[in-house]
Amino acid sequence: MQPKTVTSATAAVRQVLDRVKAEGRDALTAPEGKLVCDAYGIAVPKEGVAKSGAEAVALADGMGYPVVLKIVSPDILHKTEAGGVLVGVKSADEVRAGYDKILANAKAYKADARIDGIQVQQMLKGGTEVIIGSITDGSFGKLVAFGLGGVLVEVLKDITFRLAPATKEDAFSMLDGIQAAEMLRGVRGGDPVNRDALAEMIVKVSKLVTDFPEIVELDLNPVFATKSDATAADVRIVVDFNPQPQRHRPSQDEIVTAMNRIMKPQAVAVIGASSEDGKIGNSVMKNLINGGYKGQIYPIHPKADEILGYKAYKSVKDVPGVIDTAVFAIPAKFVAAALTECGEKKIPGAVLIPSGFAETGNEEGQREIVEIGRKYNIRLMGPNIYGFYYTPANLCATFCTAYDVKGSAALSSQSGGIGMAIIGFSRSAKMGVSAIVGLGNKSDLDEDDLLTFFEQDDNTKIIAQHCEDLKDGRSFAEVAARVSKKKPVVVLKAGRTSAGAKAASSHTGALAGNDKIYEDVFKQCGVIRARSLRQLLEFARGVPVMPTPKGENVVIITGAGGSGVLLSDACVDNGLNLMSMPNDLDAAFRKFIPPFGAAGNPVDITGGEPPTTYKNTIKLGLEDDRIHSIILGYWHTIITPPMVFAKLVVEVKEEMKAKGIEKPIVASLAGDVQVEEAAEYLYAHGVPAYAYSTELPVEVLGAKYKWARGAGLL
Repeated sequence: MQPKTVTSATAAVRQVLDRVKAEGRDALTAPEGKLVCDAYGIAVPKEGVAKSGAEAVALADGMGYPVVLKIVSPDILHKTEAGGVLVGVKSADEVRAGYDKILANAKAYKADARIDGIQVQQMLKGGTEVIIGSITDGSFGKLVAFGLGGVLVEVLKDITFRLAPATKEDAFSMLDGIQAAEMLRGVRGGDPVNRDALAEMIVKVSKLVTDFPEIVELDLNPVFATKSDATAADVRIVVDFNPQPQRHRPSQDEIVTAMNRIMKPQAVAVIGASSEDGKIGNSVMKNLINGGYKGQIYPIHPKADEILGYKAYKSVKDVPGVIDTAVFAIPAKFVAAALTECGEKKIPGAVLIPSGFAETGNEEGQREIVEIGRKYNIRLMGPNIYGFYYTPANLCATFCTAYDVKGSAALSSQSGGIGMAIIGFSRSAKMGVSAIVGLGNKSDLDEDDLLTFFEQDDNTKIIAQHCEDLKDGRSFAEVAARVSKKKPVVVLKAGRTSAGAKAASSHTGALAGNDKIYEDVFKQCGVIRARSLRQLLEFARGVPVMPTPKGENVVIITGAGGSGVLLSDACVDNGLNLMSMPNDLDAAFRKFIPPFGAAGNPVDITGGEPPTTYKNTIKLGLEDDRIHSIILGYWHTIITPPMVFAKLVVEVKEEMKAKGIEKPIVASLAGDVQVEEAAEYLYAHGVPAYAYSTELPVEVLGAKYKWARGAGLL
């Protein structure tokens, strides 16, 4: 069924919604839902509304039996619960009796309900029952949903979400994104569904809810999907005519301009600077000085003349030069006044270390500083943060320990404790960083501001973020979709919460576990999701080290059969394709391994082999164009000691690189403590390697693949 023209479609829906609004209702009746569906070309069964038993019979006779009878009442939203639905009505006599029964049930359920009649609907037969719907999420806005319908939707909760408006490509990914995807393709001789028809319906629903923001929930459940078409048997639409306030959002150019001055300042003021050890203002000063920052440092203190050898000023307004960033190290109660002075000084960025705002219930205090920031166009980082590091500028604008190992990973956290874990891991693993940023309460600056800055920052190759919530998930998704095409974006989302009581009033909303929405939106915008803090850190460290794979074929070469099995399992868990070994390549590998070894994939060279066996098989894997990535499983033996193995891997890798051949290689090392040094050596030479783990190296390789797929590089 084709939708009307854009003008007539929107006009038809607007007419329906205006009537609902005028009557003070928050839901459409089923006949009104049909009018909306008709306008947008969403297929629904033949139907009509009867005001009497005789009218109901005439309608049923006209469309053919069996039919479905449903109560039409703006006061009865859950029709089945009210006894307001009869299915499979087969004759005129059954229609008359059913008409009377539904009216009686409705009056018993809600005596004062307004009843507009009984809907007589053509009964659909056969097909697979699915649900297509939409909810409005507080952070992400309009989302479209798809899953198994009917009773199964409640039992299995097998549903997937995408941001609306969804493309046809998004819609097809939803059909493949549920656990029961195989059912849609036809199982045990059953007919496959018409995937095009379902995808079209998803796209139309997503356009409808985007065109009309007041539609906050929409359920088509069940939709009967057959090999020829898809028809929505039941339509439920909930509206809210009170628009949500739009979050303030500077333009991309404004964000970049402000963030460049904050992150790469020529001059920094420390408000609350101190000469006294143990004070936050003292630690910030020492970190700026000892960290090697070359810009101007201006201590701000009401009484001191100088602090740690630097001339002090009573206010930022007394500083003669331009200031780019002000770091606040004063109690919360003094922040608003000092921030106003920053505004009058035209300082573009404030790093608010103090706690005592929204996190302690002081919402009013936080609102006040946000208003000051907005008034004077100051971007606020925090409050309640540890500050930030930007290593290319030797900038440690924080009270935490200084950090000076430069690299290409930019990390951020909402939590101070997680920030310290990032610093500790980075130092221990010798992982160079470009930046570590605390976001705390996110009164203003948040993850998408950082993404916008790091997108254009030549010192950053990967962005890894820990967050507990996204205040503007829609904006984050839009920015992340763009940035992830250029640089990997890794997110550790902490906390699993319900989607809220309002969303839970619909079939779709009840299934919209907040975490499931994050999962699906991250996938839609190309974000790599970390499942743990360790994964976040390992992805930040390992993903930039490897070259981008040119294809999906992964081969495991192992000296231990047990490791090969676990590595194979890890490949399946991480969406990696274990290559089916062609006969000629199988024969080529067999030339290098003992008769009791095993070719195929994994290639098991066995534990008793000398270094040459590892060398020959790895070289073959790199040389053959059909293999795109290699996973190594090493077993510690006296014949091939750990460092001998590590050095030969690097030697072969460099030899191939000189010939223009580069492929991702990761390694799992099983053995005594000497394997730790070998793993470090491999990592230092571009091979993510892990002692005592078969999971981590494969997870890191899997993350690289997720990014490459999302960025369209495979």
